Amino acid sequence: MARAIWKGAISFGLVHIPVALVSATSSHGIDFNWLDSRSMDPVGYKRINKATGKEVTQEHIVKGIEYEKGRYVVLSEEEIRSAHPLSTQTIDIFAFVGSEQIPLQNIDTPYYLAPDKRGGKVYALLRETLSKTDKVALARVVLHSRQHLAALMPLESAMVLVMLRWPAEVRSLDQLELGSEVTKPDLAKGELEMAKRLVEDMSADWTPEEYRDSFEDKIMALVEKKANEGKIEDVETVTGEEVRKTADVIDLTELLKRSLGGKGSGKAATKAKSTAQKKPTKRSSG
Repeated sequence: MARAIWKGAISFGLVHIPVALVSATSSHGIDFNWLDSRSMDPVGYKRINKATGKEVTQEHIVKGIEYEKGRYVVLSEEEIRSAHPLSTQTIDIFAFVGSEQIPLQNIDTPYYLAPDKRGGKVYALLRETLSKTDKVALARVVLHSRQHLAALMPLESAMVLVMLRWPAEVRSLDQLELGSEVTKPDLAKGELEMAKRLVEDMSADWTPEEYRDSFEDKIMALVEKKANEGKIEDVETVTGEEVRKTADVIDLTELLKRSLGGKGSGKAATKAKSTAQKKPTKRSSG
């Protein structure tokens, strides 16, 4: 399996499904680095005081939010850290909605979800349930110290977690100020027929192996050509690796019935959940 970037559990009712999050995409764009033409040293971004034009060292930089025009509230690093959401390593499902109800403009980044540590059966149960009910699960998850709204969707034999943009981040269509010629067009029948015929003539099957970034191909061909001619400059680089936390969550298939049974009694459900959370600790200590 591809390298997991996050491990935790899907949680709904009293059921926990251990899963691993794997990136579903990879970037293949051209990455141009800045270099000093005189020495071939890397060129970075400087912190410049916009009023004086002078460079500002790290110890003199603070973070502020503009509260009013020209007036800022300064926040310390401690205050900012205290506002970060608690990382629970849980994909917390709070509702199931029809897949067609999620607007396209809210969809952001997809991730594959794989079952982890004996979670296969419950993983398959949730995937099949979503497929048969034509529902997606809405959830909250904390990733890289940021809380995300997400949709858990079935995808063939697996599941995908799609990060969604918060509604406040999505602009309304009203900003386009569309005129009546767009919203209520007066289209002749012949125009529609010709447009439909053009679409039918150009219809094809989805063939992803044929879709390529021609700019990247041309640039990389040029790079290869110049490299073969010996036109390569030595540049010292620095690399780093981020350490990510993992979680070990136990599969609790039998709690599915308790989740349904305890729906009408908050105390019963809370007691069952508390009991279930204590059991894994006892097993792991022995």
